[in-house]
Amino acid sequence: MTENAQKIVWPAVVAVVLLALWQGLVVAFKVPVFLVPSPWRVAQVLVGDAGLLFGALLVTLKITVFAFVCATVLGVGIAFAFVQSRTLETALFPYAVLLQVTPIVAIAPLIIIWVKDPTASLVICATLVALFPIIANTTLGLRSVNAGLMSYFRMNRATRWQTLIRLRIPSALPYFFGGLRISSGLSLIGAVVAEFVAGTGGTGTGLAYQILQAGYQLNIPRMFAALLLITLTGVLLFALMSVLSSWALGGWHESEATHD
Repeated sequence: MTENAQKIVWPAVVAVVLLALWQGLVVAFKVPVFLVPSPWRVAQVLVGDAGLLFGALLVTLKITVFAFVCATVLGVGIAFAFVQSRTLETALFPYAVLLQVTPIVAIAPLIIIWVKDPTASLVICATLVALFPIIANTTLGLRSVNAGLMSYFRMNRATRWQTLIRLRIPSALPYFFGGLRISSGLSLIGAVVAEFVAGTGGTGTGLAYQILQAGYQLNIPRMFAALLLITLTGVLLFALMSVLSSWALGGWHESEATHD
């Protein structure tokens, strides 16, 4: 069995064992469905309410993707600015940290009040959650260049732009893709948390609202089904970023090299 196959087979085996154990315990102890539903019951609800749940998933996913793109563009731009000016980094980096440590549930109500468009307010909230890893990782990568190569560039009188394009950016790519893997999941978390805070109903609502409604109605199987969709979406986003990293770095960077 190849290494890539093992990365798929063994987690799948563990998942099957855990689901079988969950199903067996729920049936053996006759756990009420409003406390812990069985995996089979969750699967039935997932199929039966597919239109409702997958429609909500698309709404949450749209907010997640918009927030992730915004966080990536803003984070890379800020990181480039920090690398070009130590003074600017010293003055502004603490405020980037401030965004990271401030709970989004504390500022989301204000953003939702200030921004009239519901979708835009949710995207802003999710962007704030996902922004810091891009800034921190990309800044660290742009500064983590080989000292010998930097001396070589200076010896050849390379301009700041040439150094950035030909040395700093290639050196920063592994850090940048590491930040993408983190921020992709944080974008989803930010979107779900913002939806919880907003609590808007009606058409065009995301999975967070479906979870809230399921809780109010004690429809625990639907709650589990919505949580399952959120979890699978997060895993898929992480996997996509890993594939993108392997595609971009696999042919030349040692971080993606296969070691025997």
